[in-house]
Amino acid sequence: MANSTGADRRNLLKLSAIGLAAAATLDVHRAAAQATSTSLLRTVLDRGKLIVGTGSTNPPWHFEDDKGQLTGMDIAMARILSKGLFDDETKVEYVRQEANARIPNITSGKVDVVIQFMTVSPARAQLVAFSRPYYVEGAALLTSPNSKYKTYAELKAAGSAVKASVLQNVDADILVHNALPEAQVMQLDSQANAMQAVTSGRADVGVVDASTVKWLAKRNPGDYSDPGYAYEAQLYSAAVRQGDPDWLHWINTCFDVAMHGHQPEIYTGAFEEFFGEKPPVQKPGFPPI
Repeated sequence: MANSTGADRRNLLKLSAIGLAAAATLDVHRAAAQATSTSLLRTVLDRGKLIVGTGSTNPPWHFEDDKGQLTGMDIAMARILSKGLFDDETKVEYVRQEANARIPNITSGKVDVVIQFMTVSPARAQLVAFSRPYYVEGAALLTSPNSKYKTYAELKAAGSAVKASVLQNVDADILVHNALPEAQVMQLDSQANAMQAVTSGRADVGVVDASTVKWLAKRNPGDYSDPGYAYEAQLYSAAVRQGDPDWLHWINTCFDVAMHGHQPEIYTGAFEEFFGEKPPVQKPGFPPI
């Protein structure tokens, strides 16, 4: 009987310890107290809302829905952070900004974090701190269902008979020829015109962002199709002010849990909605993909 009572006491102590640890984890006030006094993590928790710098005119990343509300993959990543902070994905104030305001608004403290299809580069990393990447962007080929070339293999085999449209810039010819070495290059003044050239038949293929290809092929399958070739990968990450490891580490943890852990609903749902495919499934027992 004495042995049984001792075992019960030990079990109760273990359960009590687990309960206290869980309570400390879920209590935002205790969480805020554990952050350094200068950390933005404490400031955001005490404020009760997250301030996010983002855009509003670039689907599928950030744009207005039929009700005038911001939506897109960048907005989903903001909702993930709000959910992690407050167990409420709506406690976000969005600061709509142009791309050239992304770094100034971080360094000035106008926003807590920028989530605006921001490409990671060593030069930018001297000015801001980047989170772990949440998307791998790249260049990709865009075709029309009416095109005589249906696949990347057919486009490449057609050689110089292929006309490729692309946004005008100093590296445009190189960008096209890295995928289609012999294609004729049509440099146009906007990405919209590069895409319109494909639907009108003036171009056999367009070279645009890979995410744009997925978005258009999903939303407008009668006008656009994906021949299945993307290249020249680049990373999209959230960005925060340098010098606050608590805040950056928390954002990375939140993204990891949403992308590879037990809370994938927002990330997976947004990925399917905006890109028309499911992200890779994380297998228990293996490191994150």
